[in-house]
Amino acid sequence: MNAIKYLLAGAALTLFSAPMMAQDVQSQIDAITKVIVNSKSNPDAAKDQVKDFIKENKKNAVAIAGVGRAYLDIKDTLNAKKYAEMAIDRDKNNAAGYLLMGDIEVVNNDGGAAATWYQQATLMDPKNPQGYIKYANIYRKRSPELSVQMLEKLRTVQPDYPVDAEAGHFFYTANRFDKAIEYFSKVDLGKFNENYLTEYATATYLSSDSKKSLEISQYGVQKNPRDAAMNRLCFYNYTDLKDYPNALKYADALFNKSDSAKFSARDYQYYGYALMGDSAFDQAIAQFEKALELNSSLNDVKKQLSDAYIAKKDYVKGLALYDEYLKAVEKPSVGDIDGLAKLYADQAASIATLNEEKIAALKKADEVYGMLGEKYPTNLLYATIMRARINSQLDPETTQGLAKPYYEQYIELAKKENPDNPKLLIEPYSYLGYYYYIKEDKANSDKYWKLILEIDPNNTTAKQALGI
Repeated sequence: MNAIKYLLAGAALTLFSAPMMAQDVQSQIDAITKVIVNSKSNPDAAKDQVKDFIKENKKNAVAIAGVGRAYLDIKDTLNAKKYAEMAIDRDKNNAAGYLLMGDIEVVNNDGGAAATWYQQATLMDPKNPQGYIKYANIYRKRSPELSVQMLEKLRTVQPDYPVDAEAGHFFYTANRFDKAIEYFSKVDLGKFNENYLTEYATATYLSSDSKKSLEISQYGVQKNPRDAAMNRLCFYNYTDLKDYPNALKYADALFNKSDSAKFSARDYQYYGYALMGDSAFDQAIAQFEKALELNSSLNDVKKQLSDAYIAKKDYVKGLALYDEYLKAVEKPSVGDIDGLAKLYADQAASIATLNEEKIAALKKADEVYGMLGEKYPTNLLYATIMRARINSQLDPETTQGLAKPYYEQYIELAKKENPDNPKLLIEPYSYLGYYYYIKEDKANSDKYWKLILEIDPNNTTAKQALGI
């Protein structure tokens, strides 16, 4: 399979660069090729005609190599090699035999040997572009730099050959998108073939340059409004740029106005994301669900589906999906855990009175922030202040002092971790000043208000509390 890919790729590269043969020789090669192919099951049937053909073209290396190539077409590498060697013997300065020997090695899955023959073709017949192209094609994935070096040599032989476009293609197929963009950017958009233009737009998209990718893909759509790949890239880029009306316009073009479009889970995911941006939450949910139907392993879609339900204030479904998302994450990040806590806090904020449902949501938020501080000690300061605030909501009158231990812990952590930022202490000092005021402990209450004035001499609340 790899051998076939090499040969097909090489053929694609040389279609417009191969030198024109005399029409009569080419027609003879086509005729003898047909004879050999049709006699595949009975090779002896073609012997006499092949013999006559060779006799008539005994000094023509191209014609002799053409016979060998016909045998290669039917996987008869023994005869293919025989005529390749004969072609070289007849004219060592003609690339045809060397190229055929290289193609035989490709079929034998020996890329190194093939490259050696192709290089020999460039040395013996330097004006023939096919040796350069085939050599470059061998190394396009393993060493695109080596391929490009050979193409640069070809540029000196055939100045109008699209070296930069081919170099961009080689680097693209090697997933070297930065280098692909470097070479593609040297080519005028009007000179790209359709496939390479798509590669250029894709490389810039995958490199997070949405504006450039959009510019290229819009050019592609202008040339062919029903091009699925270009409509998709316009759709994706507009979505990433948060231009949701235009994103939805191209989503419609992809799903309803493109030729031969095959849809992926990512297409539906992006559609859902664009609809979310347009506040069409029910439609977004439908698209996210389609994405999961096609690929249930897309865990990030579960999170986006959760976001859609939360946007609708359906916290039960939203939290259940977020929990599913977290369970599938091997090691939840700080952002993942913080996100869950914030969802519980948002659920609590959506409930006006401190009823059982609100209390349960706040307690879950507190529990998750506790887990965050435990799993990620470097974020303990943040987790502690959040627990203090959550517990303050659970005790709005400050009569139980539920937030007190967390604010006290926060003070110690803040002094240790951020000694040069005393303003961090104003919030916990304010809480403790008020807490002791409620408890009618004036000495301790005044102590904390005075500490605030040492940090912020103009603090209005502290001055009022101290009667200043």
